Amino acid sequence: MSKVNSFGYKWQVYKNLWKSLPIALLVSFAAIQPGWAESKIILRTLTVRGRAVESIPTTLSKVSLGVEVQGKTASIVQQEAARKSNAVVTLLKSRNLEKLETTGIRLQPLYSFKDNVRQIKGYEAINIISFQVKTEKAGNLLDEAIKAGATRIDSVRFVATEEAISQAQQQALKEATQNAQKQANVVFSSLGFTPKEIINIQVNNASITEPVMYRNAVRTAAIAEAAPTPVVGGEQEVGASVTLRISY
Repeated sequence: MSKVNSFGYKWQVYKNLWKSLPIALLVSFAAIQPGWAESKIILRTLTVRGRAVESIPTTLSKVSLGVEVQGKTASIVQQEAARKSNAVVTLLKSRNLEKLETTGIRLQPLYSFKDNVRQIKGYEAINIISFQVKTEKAGNLLDEAIKAGATRIDSVRFVATEEAISQAQQQALKEATQNAQKQANVVFSSLGFTPKEIINIQVNNASITEPVMYRNAVRTAAIAEAAPTPVVGGEQEVGASVTLRISY
């Protein structure tokens, strides 16, 4: 082989080698890259959840009461229900109550069965009104509503004021956060680890419970002789929870 051909052959070999070299380096780097990246994203964390509950006095009563009338014809029943309802509403409006509204109006037939045959025996009209009043005034107001024409009490729920609930929620969140932090400190101290930073915070919605005096419709005839009707509020619970994720 001549020197010229020999030189050309060697040049071609070097040229091909240099072309393939970057690809080889890239493949090699790609082979070690996953392992290197994986070692970088390993993060040790502890997740703790703190809870707290605040009890506050209830000073308001949410009342649902109404008029129930039964009779032979739909028109007579509806007219009587409207007359009594208007009297009750007039009384309640005169007391400047909060959240006074009509929450239900119903007119329906009443049936009887004879020889397996269903027959209409009359009609029933029900008008429901709800409102909010200070608990200390609820008893006397219920008695006045009964005298005005109310024939049923559907429910009485005791609640705190919105301001009191808001303050209780903030306090519950504060105590829940402190509770979660204390749990984390105990765990880290027991295991000999040092906490670094909080990398995630999750605040759950505060839960609120409402004491209930009546859950179902109570005919006023059942409590008519108990005047003045005693209405005593209780306590309302406001709870919250906070979840912390802490690295170490």
